[in-house]
Amino acid sequence: MTRETSLFSGRPSELVGQQIAGYRIEQEIGRGGMAVVYRARDLRLERTVALKLLAPELARNDTFRRRFTHESRAAAAIDHPHIVPVFEAGETDGVLYIAMRFVAGSDLRHLLDREGPLPPATAVRVAAQVASALDAAHDHGLVHRDVKPGNILVSRGTDSDHPEHVYLTDFGLTKKSLSLTGFTTVGQFVGTLDYVAPEQISGNARRPPAVTCTGFACVVFEVLAGHPPFLRDDDMALLWAHQYDDPPPLTESRPGLPPQVDPVFAKALAKNPDERYPSCLTFVAALRAATTGGGAGAGPAPARMGRPPG
Repeated sequence: MTRETSLFSGRPSELVGQQIAGYRIEQEIGRGGMAVVYRARDLRLERTVALKLLAPELARNDTFRRRFTHESRAAAAIDHPHIVPVFEAGETDGVLYIAMRFVAGSDLRHLLDREGPLPPATAVRVAAQVASALDAAHDHGLVHRDVKPGNILVSRGTDSDHPEHVYLTDFGLTKKSLSLTGFTTVGQFVGTLDYVAPEQISGNARRPPAVTCTGFACVVFEVLAGHPPFLRDDDMALLWAHQYDDPPPLTESRPGLPPQVDPVFAKALAKNPDERYPSCLTFVAALRAATTGGGAGAGPAPARMGRPPG
């Protein structure tokens, strides 16, 4: 079996104990359609890292390889307490890899699957940390294109006032918003359908941070409701809902929440990006005020958008 096929063959034990680019693989800790993540040992610096190995076909794509190299460097340049530090990225034996800080804990997807919707105070704490990471990335011209619970890591915090420490990870599907747009294939959709903005579907995303903030709002909605804002039976219906249907009031799924949260999410999930919050942290500030009874900061709900004629 070649190294390429062994990466995604469903038999992770075949790589355990092997060395790749100076890292000794110890255990698989996650996998998706395009990458496998291992806990590994950095043999040069004697430290534990998370080593992501990307699917071999991506390395064969010149466009993706160039984009991966540039964006990994951009992500590594960001020094932020809620962004997983990138140590190294490169290519070896036809496989793209990226070495990051190993974060002990769980991702938000597993946390929600295990515990269900989070208490409002916990949800706001988690959201504030992710929002600060997303806004910091935007300030560096880096836009995360796949914000979802699986890309949010939750580890133990420092004290009772900060019971969890949250990291944003997986900038492998990001878009350097200005200088690297030429590396994105025309018509290519990147993202997860539960957490997309209308203009991301239509290919008319003129303000990438607004796209990210909408996907982030979908994640926060799920953290509080136990499900994403739009639930449909198939992908086409889900895409339609994101583009044309009003999001359901959060209080329908979580009636114990103050009614002030509904206009906050209506604004965050507005179809028109000009009607949304200007940043992720602004959205979280409005949500915090709504959940604690302040109610300030939501602003008027956007006008309802109906289905198109015909």
